[in-house]
Amino acid sequence: MMKRILLIATGGTIASAQSPDGLTPMITSEELLRYIPEVQALCDIDTVQLMNLDSTNITPEHWLSIVKCLRENYESYDGFVITHGTDTMAYTAAALSYLVQDSLKPIVLTGGQKSITLADTDARRNLYDSFLFVSNDYSHGIHVVFNGEVILGTRARKERTKSYNAFTSVDYPSAAVIRDRKLIRYLSDDTSFSDTIWYDKLDTKVLLLTLIPGMRTEALAALKDSYDGLILQTFGSGGLPTSHEGEFSAMLGEWIAAGKTVVIMTQVPFEGSDLSIYQVGQQILKHYPVLEASNMTREAVVTKLMWALGQTKDPAKVKELFYHPINHDRLD
Repeated sequence: MMKRILLIATGGTIASAQSPDGLTPMITSEELLRYIPEVQALCDIDTVQLMNLDSTNITPEHWLSIVKCLRENYESYDGFVITHGTDTMAYTAAALSYLVQDSLKPIVLTGGQKSITLADTDARRNLYDSFLFVSNDYSHGIHVVFNGEVILGTRARKERTKSYNAFTSVDYPSAAVIRDRKLIRYLSDDTSFSDTIWYDKLDTKVLLLTLIPGMRTEALAALKDSYDGLILQTFGSGGLPTSHEGEFSAMLGEWIAAGKTVVIMTQVPFEGSDLSIYQVGQQILKHYPVLEASNMTREAVVTKLMWALGQTKDPAKVKELFYHPINHDRLD
């Protein structure tokens, strides 16, 4: 018996057509399927046009709309394919990993670097591969399927703006690859859980600040009252500048004293942070109860902090939620 799959369309380049103002999402979910008629041999597909946006305009409120759609249809389908713009797809994939935990059904995000209407597009392969993956009996959880790679939702990052191999699995192997329309798994599946856990709250008042040499702290001082969480992308293995009379450390203390959660991560794409290595990192650990991102991706850090703060403002409980591994998002 064929699997029943729901295609949830949200827009993106895959659904774009040329307009007087440039590429604009306007192709419907039904029209997307017409470009891959061979998929009818894989599964039975229904579609829903949830939105039709450039992913630059996707917000946390849209993530929650996707979760609502998934939850309303979860019992009726065997799997889900979400078409999405590539620019913020990794953020959406990470967010769904925290909002829909332990899903025994597969939920895949995919898209294209070119519109599905073009002859040389990658979108048709990506969309077909996504249906191939979700139709497999052993697939479950949140993944990005792109250019033949199946990447965990918490490990995907867009690293190329034009090439078809746009996404990389950061500091963790791809779960599987798809070659010549054959699924080859690299990772064994953990199905020890029995019930999907749904969440519908996020705290979007999270600030991500990337340090540059010589940066001062005026922006942090001005924004302290507007945010509940602060993520500092520091240099190398992690640390704060000690110049300017240690004003960065002092400002960090003010944020924490005001009840804000502070996370330290590296701006280096691979291998993560380790504040214990250098003096500029050890001084932070010694004096301030910060959280450390370790080898989490930027997208996972941002969305996990939004999720954790959406559940509680108690610093101890936020720490517990943030450090608890979900979908292999951190390897401490």
